[in-house]
Amino acid sequence: MKLMGWSLIVFGLVVMVLNNAGPANGITCQEALMTLMPCEPYLVGSGPGSPAVPCCAGVQTLVSEATSPEIRRNLCECLKTAAAGMKIDPGRLTAIPEYCKVSVPVPLDPNVDCSK
Repeated sequence: MKLMGWSLIVFGLVVMVLNNAGPANGITCQEALMTLMPCEPYLVGSGPGSPAVPCCAGVQTLVSEATSPEIRRNLCECLKTAAAGMKIDPGRLTAIPEYCKVSVPVPLDPNVDCSK
Protein backbone atom coordinates (compact mmCIF):
# COMPACT_ATOMS: atom_id res chain seq x y z
CA MET A 1 0.00 0.00 0.00
CA LYS A 2 2.86 2.38 0.71
CA LEU A 3 4.30 1.80 -2.74
CA MET A 4 0.90 2.58 -4.17
CA GLY A 5 0.79 5.64 -1.98
CA TRP A 6 4.03 7.05 -3.33
CA SER A 7 3.16 6.19 -6.86
CA LEU A 8 -0.22 7.75 -6.33
CA ILE A 9 1.43 10.76 -4.87
CA VAL A 10 3.68 11.00 -7.85
CA PHE A 11 0.96 10.48 -10.34
CA GLY A 12 -1.47 12.07 -8.00
CA LEU A 13 0.57 15.16 -8.44
CA VAL A 14 0.69 14.53 -12.13
CA VAL A 15 -2.98 13.80 -12.11
CA MET A 16 -3.50 16.77 -9.84
CA VAL A 17 -2.10 18.53 -12.76
CA LEU A 18 -4.98 16.94 -14.56
CA ASN A 19 -7.21 17.61 -11.55
CA ASN A 20 -9.50 14.84 -10.23
CA ALA A 21 -10.25 12.64 -7.13
CA GLY A 22 -11.37 9.14 -6.19
CA PRO A 23 -13.00 6.73 -8.59
CA ALA A 24 -14.02 8.22 -11.87
CA ASN A 25 -15.68 7.02 -15.02
CA GLY A 26 -13.37 4.34 -16.33
CA ILE A 27 -10.61 4.46 -13.69
CA THR A 28 -10.75 4.02 -9.93
CA CYS A 29 -8.43 5.54 -7.37
CA GLN A 30 -6.94 2.10 -6.71
CA GLU A 31 -6.31 1.56 -10.43
CA ALA A 32 -4.66 4.96 -10.69
CA LEU A 33 -2.39 4.20 -7.75
CA MET A 34 -1.39 0.83 -9.17
CA THR A 35 -0.64 2.47 -12.50
CA LEU A 36 1.76 4.90 -10.84
CA MET A 37 3.52 2.42 -8.57
CA PRO A 38 6.61 2.24 -10.81
CA CYS A 39 7.20 5.96 -10.10
CA GLU A 40 7.72 5.58 -6.38
CA PRO A 41 11.50 4.94 -6.36
CA TYR A 42 12.11 7.94 -8.58
CA LEU A 43 9.80 10.25 -6.65
CA VAL A 44 11.19 9.45 -3.22
CA GLY A 45 14.78 9.71 -4.45
CA SER A 46 15.71 6.07 -3.97
CA GLY A 47 15.78 5.31 -7.69
CA PRO A 48 17.76 6.56 -10.67
CA GLY A 49 17.92 10.24 -11.63
CA SER A 50 15.13 9.85 -14.14
CA PRO A 51 11.82 7.97 -14.09
CA ALA A 52 11.84 4.39 -15.36
CA VAL A 53 10.01 3.49 -18.57
CA PRO A 54 7.15 1.82 -16.63
CA CYS A 55 6.68 5.02 -14.62
CA CYS A 56 6.37 7.13 -17.75
CA ALA A 57 4.01 4.57 -19.27
CA GLY A 58 1.83 4.84 -16.17
CA VAL A 59 1.81 8.61 -16.29
CA GLN A 60 0.86 8.56 -19.96
CA THR A 61 -1.94 6.11 -19.17
CA LEU A 62 -3.36 8.37 -16.46
CA VAL A 63 -3.14 11.42 -18.69
CA SER A 64 -5.05 9.55 -21.40
CA GLU A 65 -7.68 8.38 -18.87
CA ALA A 66 -8.24 11.89 -17.49
CA THR A 67 -10.65 12.86 -20.23
CA SER A 68 -12.94 15.20 -18.30
CA PRO A 69 -12.67 17.82 -15.57
CA GLU A 70 -14.57 15.52 -13.20
CA ILE A 71 -12.19 12.62 -13.75
CA ARG A 72 -9.16 14.90 -13.37
CA ARG A 73 -10.56 16.33 -10.12
CA ASN A 74 -11.19 12.84 -8.75
CA LEU A 75 -7.73 11.64 -9.70
CA CYS A 76 -6.21 14.76 -8.20
CA GLU A 77 -7.93 14.16 -4.86
CA CYS A 78 -7.03 10.48 -4.92
CA LEU A 79 -3.36 11.15 -5.53
CA LYS A 80 -3.19 14.10 -3.18
CA THR A 81 -4.64 11.97 -0.38
CA ALA A 82 -2.20 9.16 -1.13
CA ALA A 83 0.72 11.57 -1.15
CA ALA A 84 -0.19 13.15 2.17
CA GLY A 85 2.46 12.28 4.71
CA MET A 86 4.85 10.87 2.12
CA LYS A 87 8.14 12.53 1.39
CA ILE A 88 8.52 12.96 -2.33
CA ASP A 89 11.19 15.08 -3.93
CA PRO A 90 9.34 18.12 -5.38
CA GLY A 91 12.06 18.64 -7.98
CA ARG A 92 11.68 15.10 -9.23
CA LEU A 93 7.93 15.45 -9.30
CA THR A 94 8.03 18.58 -11.44
CA ALA A 95 10.54 16.95 -13.81
CA ILE A 96 8.25 14.03 -14.70
CA PRO A 97 6.46 15.75 -17.61
CA GLU A 98 9.77 16.62 -19.26
CA TYR A 99 11.35 13.21 -18.72
CA CYS A 100 8.22 11.35 -19.74
CA LYS A 101 7.37 13.73 -22.59
CA VAL A 102 3.84 14.20 -21.25
CA SER A 103 1.92 17.44 -21.26
CA VAL A 104 0.02 18.20 -18.08
CA PRO A 105 -2.50 21.07 -17.92
CA VAL A 106 -1.83 21.93 -14.24
CA PRO A 107 1.36 22.50 -12.23
CA LEU A 108 2.63 19.45 -10.38
CA ASP A 109 2.37 20.64 -6.84
CA PRO A 110 1.41 18.70 -3.69
CA ASN A 111 -0.48 21.79 -2.50
CA VAL A 112 -2.62 22.12 -5.62
CA ASP A 113 -6.29 22.95 -5.15
CA CYS A 114 -8.05 20.04 -6.86
CA SER A 115 -11.33 21.93 -7.03
CA LYS A 116 -9.95 24.36 -9.62
